[in-house]
Amino acid sequence: MNVVRLDLATGVPPYAQIAGQIRRAVLDGTLSPGDRLATVRQMARDLGVAENTVARAYRELEEAGLVVTAGRRGTSVAPTLDREALARHELDRAARRFAQEVGALRLSRRDAIAAVNAALGA
Repeated sequence: MNVVRLDLATGVPPYAQIAGQIRRAVLDGTLSPGDRLATVRQMARDLGVAENTVARAYRELEEAGLVVTAGRRGTSVAPTLDREALARHELDRAARRFAQEVGALRLSRRDAIAAVNAALGA
C-alpha cells in the first residue's frame, strides 16, 4: 500500500513529507499495527528520491515509536500504538510550528490565540 505522495513544490523536505504522511496514516488507521512498509530501496525508487531520504524518514518514525525495523524483515508499523498519545504528540508539534511562525511574523500572543479560536470555530 503506497500512502506517500511527494509534492516538491511545497518547499517541505521530502523526508518530512514521507514521515508526516506515514504518521498521519498510522494516526487515522490507514496503516495498522504490524503493517509492513515498503523497503527503503523500493520507496526511494517509487518516489524518485535518494535512499537516504527515505531512511531518514523511517529513522524519525522509529524514534517516535511509530515503526519498528527488524533487519532483513524490514520496517513495519509498531505492534502496539497509543493513538491518543500519538495524536497529542502531533498536536504539540503543530503548536510549536505555529508558535515559531507567530514569532517570525512578530505577532502578539493575543493575535495568535484569536487566530486559533477563529480556526477552531470555522
